[in-house]
Amino acid sequence: MLVRGQNVECRRGGRLLFSGLDFSLEAGESLLLRGPNGIGKSSLLRLIAGLIPGNNDAIQHGGETMALADENLALDPDRTLYDALAFWAHLDGRGMDDIAAGLAHYDLSALAGVPVRILSTGQRKRAILARTMASGASLWLLDEPGNGLDSASLERLGAAMNAHIANGGAIIAASHFALPHDFTWVIDLSKAAA
Repeated sequence: MLVRGQNVECRRGGRLLFSGLDFSLEAGESLLLRGPNGIGKSSLLRLIAGLIPGNNDAIQHGGETMALADENLALDPDRTLYDALAFWAHLDGRGMDDIAAGLAHYDLSALAGVPVRILSTGQRKRAILARTMASGASLWLLDEPGNGLDSASLERLGAAMNAHIANGGAIIAASHFALPHDFTWVIDLSKAAA
């Protein structure tokens, strides 16, 4: 078991978003979180990542490493794209080959020397996905990973997701629309809404 949730509930701003949620994810599996805006998809990803508090011991981890890709770019805007990714690679204990592979996969190699602050919305999204890919994390937490991507970039995302699963990784993604991946499990959070 990589991650398991038992009777998970989430409160934000004193408001109960959902409760009674159960899930379990093994290596090679993927989970899609669905539901309307404000239902708690992003909050659940942050609960799993340990970034916000939840009900005690409701989420258990199997010791895996995690990478969260959400709306927070988490790349220094004044550094070049390569240097910003190198910062994270160093923290993740990864090499420069991992950065190069992520940049190449998301068609960002030509932008490696460009400051992050001048990247377009789609380029920034691809950069955070490249960081996730280069992290070596076994569990990817993807919050609306398709937002801002054109069709070619969506295909690249699908290929990265499929390869990650095929190599024994796992993915939990939150999305409003179809992603280019066949998910093992789907949870509609509106069914667990308070």
